Amino acid sequence: MAALLRYLPLIVAVVLLVAAVVDIVRIEPHRVRALPKPLWAVIAIGIVIIGPILWFALGREPLHPRPAKPVAPDDDPEFLQRLAREKEQEQRIRDLEKKLSELDGDDDTPKNPQ
Repeated sequence: MAALLRYLPLIVAVVLLVAAVVDIVRIEPHRVRALPKPLWAVIAIGIVIIGPILWFALGREPLHPRPAKPVAPDDDPEFLQRLAREKEQEQRIRDLEKKLSELDGDDDTPKNPQ
């Protein structure tokens, strides 16, 4: 068990190195960021442990890009148009209610019951 713990850093370094080099070789060129693939391979091989970590952290684009941040409602033209339509509808409703109340007000005068 003690021998395994002694070689654990070496095993981790080799696994990281192999994974990084295989990934560098297999990845499509348009997904590589910052530096060309050969230079990333040199960095991954030349800088123990840190090189492969740099590759995975900085050198490759993620397979699924992050979703775009939601647009603020006041920046969304559809939202603004919907607000304008709702405002117009509310104004029409108020106007119609006013007309109805005026018409009802004319009928509220008491009639002579005879």
